[in-house]
Amino acid sequence: MQISLHNLWFQTLRPMLSRPRRLQVAALCYRQTGDEREVLMITSRDTGRWVLPKGWPMAGKSSAESAAEEAWEEAGVRKGRFDDTPLGRYEYDKRLDSGAVEPLETLVYALEVEELCDDFPEAHERSRRWMTPSEAAELVNEPQLRDLLSVF
Repeated sequence: MQISLHNLWFQTLRPMLSRPRRLQVAALCYRQTGDEREVLMITSRDTGRWVLPKGWPMAGKSSAESAAEEAWEEAGVRKGRFDDTPLGRYEYDKRLDSGAVEPLETLVYALEVEELCDDFPEAHERSRRWMTPSEAAELVNEPQLRDLLSVF
């Protein structure tokens, strides 16, 4: 009986009561220098963790265009080439100022950087650094993002 209730909860009721994950988009900004590929990581504003530029989809823009806009605002990527097909995705739980947790799914778009500016909207709020994908994978907290960076 106890096993049946456990299964009923985890297989039926809990999924029905869970909120769907809210969608974000992220830009995996990179440059190719000879044989080496580097990715551009930024710090989050609240905790200083290393993250990708990311945010909410924007009205009138595709998800990839929204990710490119976030790359400009948060990392200073003024110009780049991107594909409309996501490179991958990862899930994480964002802690809100209220203490509540919001489940998020993030679609990641590769963005080859062609022009990088030092003066951008969030320049005074974030640090940025070029690093190898394997270095970046060691610095991020999200396991699925770590996996994505490891194979990039």
